Amino acid sequence: MSTNASVHGRQAAAAALLLTLLATSPARAQGAKPLTKPGRAPTTIVLVHGAWADGSSWDKVVPLLLAKGYDVIAVHNPLSSLADDVATVKRIIHAQPGDVLLVGHSYGGIVITEAGTEDKVKGLVYVAAFGLDVNESMTGLGKGQPPPPWQKELKVDEGGFSWLTPKGVREDFAQDLSAADQKLVAAKEGWTSVKVFDAQPRVAAWKTKPSWYIRAAQDRMIPPPAEEMMAKRMKAKLTSLDASHVVMLSKPKEVAAVILEAAKSSD
Repeated sequence: MSTNASVHGRQAAAAALLLTLLATSPARAQGAKPLTKPGRAPTTIVLVHGAWADGSSWDKVVPLLLAKGYDVIAVHNPLSSLADDVATVKRIIHAQPGDVLLVGHSYGGIVITEAGTEDKVKGLVYVAAFGLDVNESMTGLGKGQPPPPWQKELKVDEGGFSWLTPKGVREDFAQDLSAADQKLVAAKEGWTSVKVFDAQPRVAAWKTKPSWYIRAAQDRMIPPPAEEMMAKRMKAKLTSLDASHVVMLSKPKEVAAVILEAAKSSD
């Protein structure tokens, strides 16, 4: 073989190897990874839905986070008890190679409050969520207050699992979504054990972890003043958005911006 043929052969092999590396690179497949310290895995963003919902609650936010190169997991909790939901989230936390940012909506805030004490968790984001303290419950927080209108649209079966009627979704849960999106939310409801409404977190991760809070100014499920009170108590960085309880569906870009700010702080 001539010298020129040998050189051309090595160049061709090098070019083929480079193309293979580019084709299989995670950065090429999923977008550039966030900057992290050398030898450290990027932060994984774990999204935890609330009552009467499932992981699709985050469908409009997930693509925005993926586009920034983050690994994202939208949990599907069983909604059978706080203990079951916390165990589900902890399994996901333990499986991640690096740090975790927990994001919780509504009742999901109670789940991340307890699960967030894991060492891998570097921050918490509450999205129109319950930021309860130890031994507090959702029902206890509303004690002494007049019943909210949505309670009339709450149904419970013989096994103690509850759901909202389409009217409840349309008028109080997701009133700022389009009619088509309201129907989707109602169709995807996760029936929720009434036990979770009396559940009390045994620990409060927000006492030791950096926290962010998104207040939904038009929330008809959790009173906005209660959201502000919880955010201030946990010393969270507060963002207020003019939106319904499902703010992550009606204002996905704004919600994603807060989550990304929190994620960058832990990278």
